[in-house]
Amino acid sequence: MNIYIRNATQSDYESLLPLFRQVHEFHVFVRPDLYKENSTPVEQEFFESQLIDEKQHIFVATIGNDIVGFVVAKEDEVIENTFVNERNVIFIKSLCVSETHRKLGIGKKLMKHVFDFGSGLKIDSIELGVSEENLSAIEFYKSIGMATKSRKMELKLK
Repeated sequence: MNIYIRNATQSDYESLLPLFRQVHEFHVFVRPDLYKENSTPVEQEFFESQLIDEKQHIFVATIGNDIVGFVVAKEDEVIENTFVNERNVIFIKSLCVSETHRKLGIGKKLMKHVFDFGSGLKIDSIELGVSEENLSAIEFYKSIGMATKSRKMELKLK
């Protein structure tokens, strides 16, 4: 089984939509107070705007002609000031491997692609947010060498 990683194209939208739904449905399930049910969580126009944004990158994993995963990454620059040092970061906005293709190394291959891509850009770090409820994702990120940098906390008032 050959897993190939490539840049997403406009024609990938329909194939990616079920994976976008998969990610969104998980978020709706664990945090219905934050996320709305939506059968089209990523509109085609928004997807296409990401493709033409030089700072955003969508990489897809394919097996044969089938898209089995994706990662959405965005370059960001932290401007130095009296409080922080300048840094160039890639922020992983979303990662998904089709439920039917998990545990085959696809997620690792997607993330390695982002790590290699970032190294070529002289990026200081790759960062992401992950739900505390998503224990399998947390374990996955730890298994590829990522570590917790910070934690967001909340107190719900209603």
